[in-house]
Order: sequence, then C-alpha cells, then structure tokens
Amino acid sequence: MANRELLKQLIETFTCLPGVGRKTAQRFVYHLLERDRPGGAALAELLRETVEKVGNCEHCRMFTEHPQCAICRDPGRDRALICVVENPADLMALEANTNYRGLYFVLHGKLSPLDNIGPREIGLDLLEQTLRKNSVRELILATGTTVEGDVTAHVIGELAARCRTKTTRIAQGVPVGGELEYVDASTLAQAFNTRTRVGGDGAQS
Repeated sequence: MANRELLKQLIETFTCLPGVGRKTAQRFVYHLLERDRPGGAALAELLRETVEKVGNCEHCRMFTEHPQCAICRDPGRDRALICVVENPADLMALEANTNYRGLYFVLHGKLSPLDNIGPREIGLDLLEQTLRKNSVRELILATGTTVEGDVTAHVIGELAARCRTKTTRIAQGVPVGGELEYVDASTLAQAFNTRTRVGGDGAQS
C-alpha cells in the first residue's frame, strides 16, 4: 500500500509540468523505475540542488546561480538597450534567433488581475528603478500578442514614457495570440528587426 501511494504521489507530481498529463507522467515514472533508477536518483538530486541554489538575477530577473546572470555580467552587451520578455524561454529564443546584443528584463508572467498578478508581481517596480537610474536608450517590448500581453505592453510603455525612455515593440510576423517561444526562427528575427515605436513623449535624444 505504501509503495502504491508513493507511485501515485510521484505520478501526480510530474503532472505539474506543462503539457504533461497523467498518462505521460505515468510513463515517465514507470520508465525510471523499470529501466533507469540511477538516472532517476540523479534527476532527483539535481532537481533538489537546482531548486535550492537557482534564484533570480538582481538586475534582469533571469534564472541564475549568481547575483547577476551571465548576460548582465557580460561587458560586451549594450547597456543602453533593454528588451522586456515574458519568460526565460522567450529570452533564450531571442538569443538563439536574433543578433540582439543588449540586456533583458524578464517579467515571469504578464498582468492578469483575475489571477492576482499585478505590476509588482512581474517586477515593474524594479524595471522603473532601472530606467530611472540608468541611461537606457531604448526599451524593446517583446511580449506576446495575447490580450494580457497587449495590456502588459501598454502599461510598460506608459511607465517608460514617464521615465522619458524611447519604447518600441516587436510586431510584424508574430501571429495574434502567439507566444514567442513557439514562433519559428525566421519569423521571430523579422519581428524583432522590424519593431515599431510605442508612445510618443518618452524618447530620449
């Protein structure tokens, strides 16, 4: 009975992953127990260590084991450019498919009052501090084209205008309702390179 309960708990735990239903979770668990118990033990240990040691970059909120992520520590990045993305997967997609060499700011979500996700939950207080303290030439909004993504982009655009920062947004080629991490490489590169101006009074000279 105890073993069956452990199996049930482990299967249910795997279903917390996006896109993993009960049948897929069951396959994962049975595979580890039948064919790769050492791999399962290593996975458990690495997951425990990662959860304990990986936090958020103090500048951009990307996942990192250090106070600052590798991108923020890179002296070759253009610190007058900041690209705002919804999640770490979007950041990785832009790094892989564009020639962007500025910094990032990771929201870890988008504004959603129904889910109690407001400006503080997505780090807009830290973003405003960054814009006010640093000489940012351009803030690039790379949020999705969902309703929540549009609202989030609008709020950030207003925040940037108050800080007198030029704001642009990627647009062309990204389908309405699309998430950046699922957009193909050429479309994403085109959308990033043909970004459009947001707002009118926030531009720096």
